[in-house]
Amino acid sequence: MSHSRAGIRRNLPGSPFNVPETPAPPPVSYTPQDLVTHEKYGLGTIISVQEGIAVTVDFRSHRRWLSIPCAKMIRL
Repeated sequence: MSHSRAGIRRNLPGSPFNVPETPAPPPVSYTPQDLVTHEKYGLGTIISVQEGIAVTVDFRSHRRWLSIPCAKMIRL
């Protein structure tokens, strides 16, 4: 019985594992009076900011306290 030898692995250019790592985007910072949009609540205005923890947003019909980073909220 013969054993197969471990050869040098070829670098395949079309391999999905050869994708270079992309750096993470910088964290979004909010300031009072910033306009934001939320997938569920719609358009709103930042009222107060607790740095790195949460923001209070006025969505006109109600106010919400949202922890950050919030994937569903985008600063406009």
